[in-house]
Amino acid sequence: MVGTLLLALFVGVLVVQAYINSEFTADHKDSEVGDQAHVPDAIRHGGPIINTTGGQASSSRLPAKTIALTFDDGPDPVWTPKVLQVLNEYGAHGTFFVVGSEVARHPELTKSITDAGNEVGLHTFTHPNLQRIAPWRRNLELSQTQVAIARAANVRTNLARFPYSSKPNAIDDINWKIVKAAGKDGYLVVVNDKDSEDWQRPGIAEILRNATPEADSGAVVLFHDSGGDRAQTVAALRSYIPMMQSRGYRFTTVTEGMNLAIQQQQKQPLLAVNPAAEPTDRWRGSALIWTVRLADALVWIIAGLFLVVGLLTVGRTGLLLLLATKHARQRRKKTFSWGPPVTESVSVIVPAYNEKEGIEAAVRSLAGGDYPHIEVVVVDDGSTDGTAALVERMHLPNVRVVRVPNGGKANALNTGVALARSNIIVTVDGDTIFERDSIRMLVQPFADPRVGAVAGNVKVGNRNNLVAGWQHIEYVIGFNLDRRLYEVLNCMPTVPGAIGAFRREALDRVGGISDETLAEDTDVTMAMLRDGWRVVYEERAKAWTEAPATMEQLYRQRYRWSYGTMQAMWKHRRALTDSGASGRFGRVGLPFLALFGLALPLLAPVVDIMLVYGLVFWELKETVTAWLLMLALQLFTAAVAFRFDRESMVPLWRLPLQQFAYRQLMYLVLMQSAVTALTGGRLRWHKLHRAGLTGASSVPPVQRPLTLPQQNVAPAVDTWPPSLEQKPVAGHPAAGRATARPVVPMQTQVMRPEDLPSAGSPPGGGSGSIRTRG
Repeated sequence: MVGTLLLALFVGVLVVQAYINSEFTADHKDSEVGDQAHVPDAIRHGGPIINTTGGQASSSRLPAKTIALTFDDGPDPVWTPKVLQVLNEYGAHGTFFVVGSEVARHPELTKSITDAGNEVGLHTFTHPNLQRIAPWRRNLELSQTQVAIARAANVRTNLARFPYSSKPNAIDDINWKIVKAAGKDGYLVVVNDKDSEDWQRPGIAEILRNATPEADSGAVVLFHDSGGDRAQTVAALRSYIPMMQSRGYRFTTVTEGMNLAIQQQQKQPLLAVNPAAEPTDRWRGSALIWTVRLADALVWIIAGLFLVVGLLTVGRTGLLLLLATKHARQRRKKTFSWGPPVTESVSVIVPAYNEKEGIEAAVRSLAGGDYPHIEVVVVDDGSTDGTAALVERMHLPNVRVVRVPNGGKANALNTGVALARSNIIVTVDGDTIFERDSIRMLVQPFADPRVGAVAGNVKVGNRNNLVAGWQHIEYVIGFNLDRRLYEVLNCMPTVPGAIGAFRREALDRVGGISDETLAEDTDVTMAMLRDGWRVVYEERAKAWTEAPATMEQLYRQRYRWSYGTMQAMWKHRRALTDSGASGRFGRVGLPFLALFGLALPLLAPVVDIMLVYGLVFWELKETVTAWLLMLALQLFTAAVAFRFDRESMVPLWRLPLQQFAYRQLMYLVLMQSAVTALTGGRLRWHKLHRAGLTGASSVPPVQRPLTLPQQNVAPAVDTWPPSLEQKPVAGHPAAGRATARPVVPMQTQVMRPEDLPSAGSPPGGGSGSIRTRG
């Protein structure tokens, strides 16, 4: 809902901006005059001030030696004050036909025009060609400008000049209908006798020639105080006004000139210059001006965010390529080594809740690895689909099955660690398949005594599906390439649950796997970094996982990931002010993750917003070019990542399509996660539907069942770890709550009724509710 409201707000703002930002061009265009059969001769051969009010059709000229200077397209914060200064220096007045959107932006300039004795007239709100818009839009263009003037200067006007209008003899039947419609609303339509053509910037001498009336005739002369560089206009006025004054000319506003003509004809009544505005118009004008200001402000904010996103994207890409390349080159050196080969026993913990689709392939791949000493502990977390029974029927000699009441993933992991016999712990998701050498590769970094945890290389196994194929690209670029960078900076935030290894001592020091966040893998990794351990990435240790195959499943998974990451960042926020290793992580890892993991994705929607805005309202060529450049940058980064991972480049054809569905889904995920976190909402663990992978080709299936000798029931576990003398350090800054529930005494080789699926599945398909602490 929040995402939809924000999107509607941005779209509304951009529509308002697109409306009020019509680009100013010349006030008349060279075009053929249409049929004039219905235009009265008195109009075509008459004066520049046309009156169709009350159904009449008349026009007026200014008296001899009278000039009404008129200025179109303002007010402009640069050029209008300079024009006003020139008029004031020579005691002249003028009529400013203002654009309503500019009045709304610069109301103080509009007031300065009238305060100096000048007159204002309407030049529409957005400067459109009135022949090309609907009648209702024409009325809106004039009425909006009127109320904007009312609020800005507390005056109203009866004068209107249409954009791209010319002289009376250029009025054709189409224009005549528009002029008559304006007359019904009480407006006098003003064209011109002389066009200075200053908008073309032909030079001061040419402007003077164009603006000079023949003989001693009066004239309405057209200039501009906005719409471009008006330096020639200002310079020409400094020569034009004294030159014409020396010839006996007087400078008036349009209405003052009309009143002089009325007086000469001894007619009444005279017209008011800048009559007072109605209070209702002032109120409407206030609303209009604030709407324009809000739209302008938000667009500036969006433009600023767009710039920030661009800088962050380019900066992140540059840093990523630099450090990831450094990492890859270091690993490929023939002299690189973690130390002496690691051969000590390894315990693999597989927390499983309703994993019948993939548990057999996963366990077989783990138990059949080429590492010499592998113990697999499958912790069945209260499954109701016979997961534990399926594993037991495999009769693998190095696999144990432990059943615990449903208590969540962290509880299952802690139980498995407590029962593990080894000091090196590998954690695996129940839907993940290891390659034959994955465990051997994964544990080699423990030859370095500083290494507390190792992140493996997670691969998408069902990548033929379009949605999963997008995730394959993301895993290679966004996860595996990022992990190279994080290792160089020593701030890797997550050891993935699909394939990760931990030193038991390191787990013990941070209090085990905490259940205080939904991202237990991120939580424990951050805790280890704060404790001073190194967390590294081993690209050769590969694990194949089943990615969500539908957008709905993907949304649920990423919602949990994003929310859990935010929880973990908040939990470890005190690292920002800590000293030592915790402080180093807090001042490097947390800001990096906040900036590039949260802020950049949350701000990324402005790229799409500006793309749509550019395609609809801006220059199509420039917009498409900018988008293609950004796509090219992404493709280049993707190509580097795929080369580092020795992956085929073929799947990258999906990357352009990813810009139009996948990214937008991630926006919504982050928005909802942020709202949930800020409002203190609680999120349950969402169990994903699994179809199961085909299996690991490098691990041969067991040809005949193996008899598993009778084992003693594992002892009940009350606290973690029960078998080590060293207890968690209570005062450690990364210590968290991690309590394993008692193990259910069912370690058998005989299928019992309770081993079969039952109706007692946990509500909502989850593995227990997660409660977070501040």
